[in-house]
Amino acid sequence: MTRIFTAILFLFLIGARAVFAQQDAGVWVQVEAQPSLREAQERAQDYANNLPDVNGFRLNSGWYAIVIGPYLRDDAEQVLRVYRAEGQIPADSYITFTSALGQQFWPVGANILDRGVVTPPVEPQPEQPVVGLTPQASDETRSEALQSERLLSTQERMDLQSALQAAGFYNSTIDGAFGQGTRRSMGDWQRFNGFEATGVLTTAQRKALMDDFNAPLLSVGMERYADPQAGINMDLPLGVMAFDRYEAPFVHFNSTTDLDAKALLISQKGDQATLRALYEVLQSLEIVPLDGPRQLRGDRFTLEGRGKGIVTYGEARLENGQIKGFMLVWPEGDDARRARVLAAMQASYTATGAVLDAAAGANADQRIDLVSGLQIRTPRLSRSGFFADASGTVLTVAEAADSCTRITLDGDQELQVAASDADLGVAVLRPSQNLVPVSVAEFSANTPRLQSEVAVSGFSYQGALGAPTLTYGQIADLRGLNGEDGVKRLALAAQPGDAGGPIFDDNGQVVGMLLPTPTEGRTLPASVSLAATANSLNEVLAKAGISGQSGTPTAQISPNELNRRATGMTVLVHCWD
Repeated sequence: MTRIFTAILFLFLIGARAVFAQQDAGVWVQVEAQPSLREAQERAQDYANNLPDVNGFRLNSGWYAIVIGPYLRDDAEQVLRVYRAEGQIPADSYITFTSALGQQFWPVGANILDRGVVTPPVEPQPEQPVVGLTPQASDETRSEALQSERLLSTQERMDLQSALQAAGFYNSTIDGAFGQGTRRSMGDWQRFNGFEATGVLTTAQRKALMDDFNAPLLSVGMERYADPQAGINMDLPLGVMAFDRYEAPFVHFNSTTDLDAKALLISQKGDQATLRALYEVLQSLEIVPLDGPRQLRGDRFTLEGRGKGIVTYGEARLENGQIKGFMLVWPEGDDARRARVLAAMQASYTATGAVLDAAAGANADQRIDLVSGLQIRTPRLSRSGFFADASGTVLTVAEAADSCTRITLDGDQELQVAASDADLGVAVLRPSQNLVPVSVAEFSANTPRLQSEVAVSGFSYQGALGAPTLTYGQIADLRGLNGEDGVKRLALAAQPGDAGGPIFDDNGQVVGMLLPTPTEGRTLPASVSLAATANSLNEVLAKAGISGQSGTPTAQISPNELNRRATGMTVLVHCWD
């Protein structure tokens, strides 16, 4: 009976070791990631010219990772150490797993995810033993290990569970309570690493486990940073970024490596109104992509943005009249390491009594497209438009809605394309929710006279002035440059931002819409502009199921009345990438 039990136990241990070996197989050294397939293929070729076992895989984030392997875990760590020391791979390279990899793109046509590990290309080097620790012996007795374990804080105990979970040995609650599940996972970890499976980690074993767990943090040089001026202390990845400047309300940390990671500390006096204003301003910045969850609640906010090759997270809270927080900007395609860095920053964050001087950085460069030294997100294209009905339907030029991921009015109201005429160059945009325009276009039923005075209302400088302007001119021809119907020629000097603006006659009725200057190999005189006629605009509106409002004959209106109508009707349309 004893022999049978021993045999079963032996087979169980062999099976368990095989399971752990299978978990450890397929470990890779990730050296970099690129946002485009072409760039990734070029970089993979560069690495393959100098190193063996180079492969490339698409990541779930859409980026393309260049990895070396697959190796057994110990072999991968040896490769990582040697190649880093030789300068053949970046210093921030790290261990990654098969579960993070998608379709293989390099080498072309290869598929090695299920082919098992390969022999490492570097000579094995003896590990530096921990003093008093051998592969088969413990540096402490179980009783001594338990005694040192009792000195751990709750957070340190939870960190050990997190490390065991990351290594694949623990799958239960992270609560800091070392019950049977935790003890079993500790024993499994010890057995897998060649130690006596006591179920209680010694001081040196805990260090080895945490060093492995913290490898992503070590790769970016996480260090404690204390800023007495901002009143914030926290851990930051100072191996890949460094302090750059104060520019209230931010402390700027800029990238020092090709990882291109950045951070901001937030520190200012304020109240809930200030907090809300900061929340809105941050979302207008180029470093905060549009896609991602955001929440403003009471005295705190969090926001996240993903896109354009970066992932940005920010948080801040109001306490005792002070608003403090931080933001982290990290490249896409490195989510596992970003998550560890962010968690370390959040766990280590503490606020002290000081607050950043509001005048800090006051002598920095000032531009209307910068907020405290940060670039405001700008649309790819901005053009004029005008309200065509009482629910807020907008007429504008087709280029204002061409290949846009998002179309908005100046007040951030989103629009959708309801109809368009590519030949005429006109688009009809419908708001996501009904608007209440101050005034709506009244289309003239009469054909305007040659040489009659007209005025176009538009955002000549694409919103820089904050309001539309009126530009005056004359009708030079009732047909287009090639004699086409539906278009008329104006003697009027317009700016690019005026395109899409309504054209008024002296009665204040809309007789057309300004079109962009043609660019098909022709350069027109500055005083020549083209416009879609009122009839052609009504035809495009009809495609969207909208009837334009007809004007009634009136006497000539005053310039002030014309300006009032134009301002209430003309809108700025933004096209965003």
